[in-house]
Amino acid sequence: MNTGLYLDANATEPLRPAARAAALAAMEVGGNPSSVHAAGRAARRILEDAREVVAARFGAQPQQVVFTGGGTEANALALRGLATGRRVLVGATEHPAVLAAAPGAAVLPVLADGTLDLAALEAALAAGGPALVALMAANNETGVLHPLAAAAELCRRHGALLHVDAVQAAGRVAVPSADGAVWDSMALSGHKLGGPCGAGALLLRPGLDLVPLIAGGGQERGRRGGTEPLPAIAGLAAALAEATPTTAVRLAVLRDAIEAGAGGAVVAGAGAARLPNTTCLVLPGVAAETQVIALDLAGLRVSAGAACSSGKVARSPVLQAMGFGEAAGCGIRISLPWNAPEDAAERFVVAWAAMRDRLSRRAA
Repeated sequence: MNTGLYLDANATEPLRPAARAAALAAMEVGGNPSSVHAAGRAARRILEDAREVVAARFGAQPQQVVFTGGGTEANALALRGLATGRRVLVGATEHPAVLAAAPGAAVLPVLADGTLDLAALEAALAAGGPALVALMAANNETGVLHPLAAAAELCRRHGALLHVDAVQAAGRVAVPSADGAVWDSMALSGHKLGGPCGAGALLLRPGLDLVPLIAGGGQERGRRGGTEPLPAIAGLAAALAEATPTTAVRLAVLRDAIEAGAGGAVVAGAGAARLPNTTCLVLPGVAAETQVIALDLAGLRVSAGAACSSGKVARSPVLQAMGFGEAAGCGIRISLPWNAPEDAAERFVVAWAAMRDRLSRRAA
């Protein structure tokens, strides 16, 4: 089947060959990691090897890694498991999974470039009472990187915990290691790294008490019940090992070429540090859904920053928070995968120009 040019890596990365091989090998073992017989011990070895890979990548100890069923669960585990007795503060551009896991949380504004308003964070922390702050390392729509070190310093000053959603950032840019005193917990997702769907991880600072979301047979040191999804976990670790800065440099060149050639577009967050593979292009007056469909027909797979429902295009909450107003419903996300071809930018620019000219005339 002709899949065209896939430019939606932030939704899911294409499966890396090493991750596929690791997942298949784990399937062949067939044992339960909690069993004490030979097959169980073999499965346990795969599980603990993967835990060591994840821990080492982020300067943590293996016992700090809690495997989950994905990034959404990892975020929910942190926000619900660490929030007892604490106010929860979240950024205005956080992923819906984070917002859903923290109903009633205070929402912190962002600046026009999409980065967290640190003055607002400090004021909220100073308002009193222990707090848990949830902040994504990189925004899923715009790729904007938040000032994690500065936010962490404010959290430490006020005795607050900081949970970092690193689902989009891990493997694409450097994220703070466990010994950097930046995060108290950090969430990862396997399929955003090029692993299979079905596995994620939560890294925890030692000494934190965590209330589990899922009670079970004592797996993951009692922090996440249920038999671990071993093939997906093995694939997560293999994908993480292959996600290198070299790939990020190559993708940044392609992203910059896309932005330079996308005449008529406004680049959301252009003034901020961003993920090397991500750009959000806003074409005022042309609905995001219309752009996505037009590019899909041209063989390019991109996504809208806003969800569609009942034939209507909603404005992107991320772009609204950044002050785009009416144009918040006119942004599309291009996110280059690890295996993007060298002519990806050229092919996108050609398709973009044709789409822009046709749809802009129609909108006028």
